Amino acid sequence: MDGRPVLVCTQYEDATADLVIAELNRRRVPVLRFDPGEDFPARAVLAARTGADGWIGRLTVGDRTADLSATRALYHRRPNAYATDRGGQAVRFAAQENRRGLGGVLGALPGCLYLSHPQAIARAEYKPAQLDAAVREGLTVPATLITNDPAEAKVFCAEQPSIYKPLHAGAYDVEGEPAAIWAAPVAPGEIDGAVSHSAHLFQAQVPKVADVRAVVVGEQVFSARITAPPGVVDWRAEYQSLTYEPVACPEGMREALVRFLASFGLSFGAFDFAVTRDGAWWFLECNPNGQWAWLEGAVGLPVTAAIADLLENGVSLHD
Repeated sequence: MDGRPVLVCTQYEDATADLVIAELNRRRVPVLRFDPGEDFPARAVLAARTGADGWIGRLTVGDRTADLSATRALYHRRPNAYATDRGGQAVRFAAQENRRGLGGVLGALPGCLYLSHPQAIARAEYKPAQLDAAVREGLTVPATLITNDPAEAKVFCAEQPSIYKPLHAGAYDVEGEPAAIWAAPVAPGEIDGAVSHSAHLFQAQVPKVADVRAVVVGEQVFSARITAPPGVVDWRAEYQSLTYEPVACPEGMREALVRFLASFGLSFGAFDFAVTRDGAWWFLECNPNGQWAWLEGAVGLPVTAAIADLLENGVSLHD
């Protein structure tokens, strides 16, 4: 592969990554796309040696080869996990070796921009850390309780209208069918001993009139106002009924969001806010690898070009 490549780590069915890769192809930036969890070691070969200025060597996937020391950027989107649940002890051992070997080399490339670094993404996915960072950056945050104590949960939910939402949006099945756990109102009388079985996040319900998704790429912020039908708490449950419009960040918000990402070492984040009637933005969460492609189509936010700019230039904001 000629030139300084961009490595794109993601699943092969990833329409969002497709947009970015198409833009990089248009700009004639060489791209090596692969899914570490699926490709290594069956289709991919790694040969990496220590060098004076960092790892040197090559990564070959199929008939395409990237020079590790010349990699300008790594776009870590949504790769599959290294398989650990099939084939017993030997397969589990190999999967951990693959994650620490290939994953370790990919996380330590010299002079490489990470959008974003896998370890930074992992750290930023913890909601308690997000809420703490948001408070420190001066964002408005709803009162929040994390507990496995049913009595504490009852008291909190009696103090104000409250919602429950999961701490992690993982896969969940109901009677064998994929399902999602949306944020939903919860009353004190609904809380029982089941709360003691795991950590739960309860939050004061913001009296919102709309939502905002603010997508931050480097130091640029692209925001869309999302309006759902009255009474809808979690807009993700009503995609077919939503309307969108582009919206500007309030004064000082852009700088706060960039600082928030910098505190985690991130170059990208998709922030969710609840907007009240007085125009205030209430921080709900940040997805360090969140979706944005549907908003680009809905309201023309130029996120693809902004991401391609960062990957093409290969300059880290946090060096």
